[in-house]
Formats: sequence, C-alpha cells, structure tokens
Amino acid sequence: MFKFLSWLKSMFTYKCPRCRQDDLFIKPLDIKSPLAMNEKCTQCHQSFEPEPGYYYGAMFLSYIVGSFILLPIALIMVFYFNKGVEATMGWMILLGALMYLKLLRGSRSLWIHLMIKYEGKDAKPK
Repeated sequence: MFKFLSWLKSMFTYKCPRCRQDDLFIKPLDIKSPLAMNEKCTQCHQSFEPEPGYYYGAMFLSYIVGSFILLPIALIMVFYFNKGVEATMGWMILLGALMYLKLLRGSRSLWIHLMIKYEGKDAKPK
C-alpha cells in the first residue's frame, strides 16, 4: 500500500518516475507552452521523452480521465437537478477549461509513471 501511495505522490507532484527526485516539467508553468518538459532527470539521467511520439498514449488517458470526471457531473445535473442540456453543456465546457492544464500535465505524468519502473533514490545514471 505504501508503494502505491508513494507512486501516486510522485505522479501528482510531477517527479521523475525512476528516482522520484527531479521535476518532469519546467517550472513555473508557462501558459504559452504548458507541456514544456525537462529533457532528462538531473539525478538519474532518465530521458523524459525516450522516443518520438512517446506521449501519444497520454492523449487517450487524458480523454478517459476527463470523461470519468465530467460525465457523472453532467448526468447528476441533468437527471437529479433537472438542468437543461444547454446549461449542462455550458458547465461542462467551463469545468473542462478549468481542468485543461492539470489534465494535460497529469496524463503525461501518469503515462510515464506507468511505463518506467521506480528504481529508488540510488538509481544509477544511464
């Protein structure tokens, strides 16, 4: 259980999946380039883009996660609160826009954490 919580913390704080020491994304967040990532980890030298098109699967994760968040809210608004479809769509667009940057970075972080195994703080440089 502790390993899973550590994994989740690393994913949500955007840390290197291999050593969990360095940041995945360039800070502070630049609205013009929200997906600007460091090339590699300064601690273990793990490449954050191992191959071209590596984050293609993150696009699907983003769609799935966004759907699982917004769909129940929309269904509750329509069937429980009897809101119209237009009002519900307006709220979903607003919520989607507010979640956009977090969902973009979160899906990339989730993807790389699913693909690269944690080796500990003493991970050897590649």
